[in-house]
Amino acid sequence: MVQKIPIEPGSELQRRLHRALGDASRARILAVLHEVEAPLDVRALADRVGLHPNTVRSHLGVLAEVGLVSARAEQRTRPGRPRIVYEPASELAGPAEAGEYRLLAQVLASCLAGSEPDAGARAEHAGRTWGRYLVQRPAPLTRLSATEAISRVVRLLEELGFQPKLEPDEDGYKVLMRRCPFAEVASAYEQVVCQVHLGLVRGALEEVGVSVAADWLKPHLEPHLCVAHLLDRSKARVA
Repeated sequence: MVQKIPIEPGSELQRRLHRALGDASRARILAVLHEVEAPLDVRALADRVGLHPNTVRSHLGVLAEVGLVSARAEQRTRPGRPRIVYEPASELAGPAEAGEYRLLAQVLASCLAGSEPDAGARAEHAGRTWGRYLVQRPAPLTRLSATEAISRVVRLLEELGFQPKLEPDEDGYKVLMRRCPFAEVASAYEQVVCQVHLGLVRGALEEVGVSVAADWLKPHLEPHLCVAHLLDRSKARVA
């Protein structure tokens, strides 16, 4: 049975977890252990992640120190020294049901941040793809008004938990977001998480077919405020 470890924001445990998961190789090792149905030994893990067994053994030690993996001797029915096998040992326990996915978000964000030369661009592309998929699409052969199209994008952000508020400005609109559903992960991997969110808005706008594009997203303008800007290209042409 997987044990859940309570974690408090800003705690020493949280800092140790961030350090442990900040390495792309450790993130991959942990992801593999969660994917497989049976515990794996060092050699099997090394084959799956493409690292030397000694390197994998060192990473497993770090993960074990923060309680994310456990080791045990394999049960054997034949003679010989049993292998030491590893399996997931814990998950982060959040105050709400959605918090149970925080570990997965940290693993994926750290893996992308540590393994991609341009992690921000890859994250934005992924967010754009999902934004196109998640937004309410217009019916076939139907063209939405700019007001309705933007309202669908804002509604999507509301459904995702951003608590958005739309405000017009001189060349478009600002979307004020008072809550980040992944605030704790974003504090460690801002380059990845915030670019995913920008991509979500861009993809959703593209899908609803409006002459408005998200040209920037600025995180943490205030302690609990991120702002995305929507450029109205029809206004830009007039100007």
